Amino acid sequence: MKAMGQPRSSARDLTVLAVPFYFGSMAVEYVLLHRQASQRGPTAADYERRDTLASLTMGVGSLVAPLVVPRLLRPITPGRGRFGKAFVAAVLGAAAVTTAADVVARRAAGPHRGAGPVAVGPSQPADDAGAGGEVPPVDPDRRAAGARARGIASVGGVATIAMGGVAVAATWASRTTPQRLWRHRLLPELGAGPVALALAIVGWDFIYYWNHRLMHESRYMWAVHVVHHSSERYNLSTALRQPVADALGTSVPYGALCLVGISPELVATARGVNLLYQFWIHTETIGRLGPSEEVLNTPSHHRVHHGSNSQYLDRNHGSILIVWDRLFGTFEREDQRVVYGLTKNIDTFNPTRIATHEYADMLRDVARSTGWGERISHVVRGPGWATRHRGDTAVESPAVESPAVATGVEPVGSPSP
Repeated sequence: MKAMGQPRSSARDLTVLAVPFYFGSMAVEYVLLHRQASQRGPTAADYERRDTLASLTMGVGSLVAPLVVPRLLRPITPGRGRFGKAFVAAVLGAAAVTTAADVVARRAAGPHRGAGPVAVGPSQPADDAGAGGEVPPVDPDRRAAGARARGIASVGGVATIAMGGVAVAATWASRTTPQRLWRHRLLPELGAGPVALALAIVGWDFIYYWNHRLMHESRYMWAVHVVHHSSERYNLSTALRQPVADALGTSVPYGALCLVGISPELVATARGVNLLYQFWIHTETIGRLGPSEEVLNTPSHHRVHHGSNSQYLDRNHGSILIVWDRLFGTFEREDQRVVYGLTKNIDTFNPTRIATHEYADMLRDVARSTGWGERISHVVRGPGWATRHRGDTAVESPAVESPAVATGVEPVGSPSP
């Protein structure tokens, strides 16, 4: 839901002014669902105390983090912070040590010459064998050296990826603010009229589509965004379950709108309009909305986006408009009962775990990698690549099913296994 990497300061932050509306709407939804519960039984739309508290906690964290994290990153931001050069030197040093350790580990794992032959067994490939189908034994000293090198490469790889990612994200954020891009605009100012505002809203929506899609297609961005998909419930409180690690991602800057004459103030207004719109589509109490669904993103379309069913994965990335998904091939209509959550749920209400679990898994994969190609792939390729690379099987965890009466959709089959 949230737009990444953009400053939140605005003379009138619509998302803050709307806080009473958020809680009032949640209260109305809760009452409606509570009245329906005796007739239709439990569903994934119902409020669950621990889940709701986790969502609200993440929402508060998403408001606090942009006030704190940029201040922490400013001193180490390359080109701007007083420790920027030292931080880059640390990244390069860690990369050099890791590369050297990789070389030592690979050499230690190669063929070795020893005192006596060892017969080839099922776990020893014949192409490593010498004459007569025998392979030389591994030198214990070289084996120990290889293990030490692999440990160094594991730590160094994680340090390089983590620090390097912070350096890139901080640099990108500092150089793509709306104010900075406004000073380098290519077209004259469009003013503050309704046409300029409409262009700002549509332009923001277009950029949002690509950023949102990137969040699902690149793992380090998914690590930021997965927070929003981590609940197995789906109600208005889910809209407030927002990421707290925006500063660690890189995205197409919304400030790019300033390059074509849209002022930073209008960009901030477009952001607020966009986020306010996204709130109401996180519900099962609203069914299909007829012809408007051909153009607008609706609760039905967004339920699909939150589904862990295989046919719903990485679909319907739009915010206000669904036309971008239709144009670029990511649209899916809601035609079977939605199972909410992740393909492999984390089964926790702990906000810290919710915010960090994908980073922990990603860095664990980096630590186990044996070369830079593999390390970088674990970060920039899609979330599913790591699962396939490890040979794991992602199993969709069943959520409380949503009945047709709540969604207006007749189930056409059970959730994909």
